[in-house]
Amino acid sequence: MLLVTSRESKRWVIPKGNPQAGTPPHIAAAVEAEDEAGVVGVVCPTPLGSYRYRKRRGSGASLMADVDVFPLAVSDELAEWKEQSERERRWFSLAEAAECVEEPDLRDLIRSFGASEFNKAAQRDMLSIVAEKSKVGPMFAWFQRLLPKTGGFFELFEAHAVALVAAADATGRLFQGTGKSADHIREIYEREHDADEIIRQTLKEVRQTFLTPFDRGAITSLIGAMDNAVDEMQASASAVDLYQIRTFSPEMRDMAAIIVDAARLVAEAMPLLRDVARNGGRLHELTERLVRMEGHADEIHSAGLKSAFERHRDGKPIEFIVEREIFKHLERIADAFEDVANQIDSIVIDHA
Repeated sequence: MLLVTSRESKRWVIPKGNPQAGTPPHIAAAVEAEDEAGVVGVVCPTPLGSYRYRKRRGSGASLMADVDVFPLAVSDELAEWKEQSERERRWFSLAEAAECVEEPDLRDLIRSFGASEFNKAAQRDMLSIVAEKSKVGPMFAWFQRLLPKTGGFFELFEAHAVALVAAADATGRLFQGTGKSADHIREIYEREHDADEIIRQTLKEVRQTFLTPFDRGAITSLIGAMDNAVDEMQASASAVDLYQIRTFSPEMRDMAAIIVDAARLVAEAMPLLRDVARNGGRLHELTERLVRMEGHADEIHSAGLKSAFERHRDGKPIEFIVEREIFKHLERIADAFEDVANQIDSIVIDHA
């Protein structure tokens, strides 16, 4: 996580500022990040949460201020920026960043963003735990070696999540209009190919493995939902390439930003499945956020379609049809992430 120093006290803070009239809050936050920290990227319109702090005004009064916090996936660090001479910027681990800020609520937000302790999921399988508790170690170890392998499903889940995040990042860059669109489209295709290879390996493991960590249907449903998200990213990239679209509406960019953050949440969830009983609470927090983000994406989708119709209602039906198709693919990606959340919840219910 990137923090900057404040102008006067030089304490570590996140970039922030007063909302600009007529500007959506997340866009205003991205402007502040560029001005104060010299970074640009994809900003998700769904806030992580909010915190309060006391701000001293020019009049001398010290008043409480409420801050909404939006996640921004940094794609570029500028060599020069507006407030470069007034602030220091530095990357921290999440744990270090939480310790550096003074506001308790902000500290909690940083920790909830992706608490490292949840990513250290237990590696032991259920048979080993049973052996330990029943105190029949040597005998049980001999018996366990006779059983078929339980498959590398967790590694496959996590590998697919890597491809998913990479495809989402490329999708975000494509819809933000940064760099060459052809490069982003090509990367999405390549990541989709990687994801296909992983899901084929998963289905092969399901057929050949005697003992699986979850029900076979749960395994195929979960990785299938993840793969659907990547497939729809490729479909959206294909439509952009086919219609040679180079500029995107604010609503499209916002939906793409939600997709980037949703992929990050899925990537955090995958290692936690190694020990569902211990990590059930955190998994539920992540899936709850995914569902909330999908609902926000639906609202943006409706607003975007309405705006497109108003722009093209007088003699530009083709342009509206093209925009509607792009929105359709973006909505399907968001729906696929909600399906991933539902599949994770089902596993938690069955095993936590």
